[in-house]
Amino acid sequence: MKAYPIMFKHPTTGAIIENQGMELRDWFAGLAMQGIKISYKATPIDSVAKLAYQYADAMMKEREVKNV
Repeated sequence: MKAYPIMFKHPTTGAIIENQGMELRDWFAGLAMQGIKISYKATPIDSVAKLAYQYADAMMKEREVKNV
């Protein structure tokens, strides 16, 4: 699933352009990473990234359970 998908009309050709945006999982991980870095300033970045994706995966799983 994509975060922020958009469609727009090219200004010169008039072609409809579809931009799929970023993956929702990546968006969730980025948001989680911000909170993790604020809370755990001394944590190595690779550990923060791994934890952020664990949070993102949990959010994606919860969306499936709720049928959102």
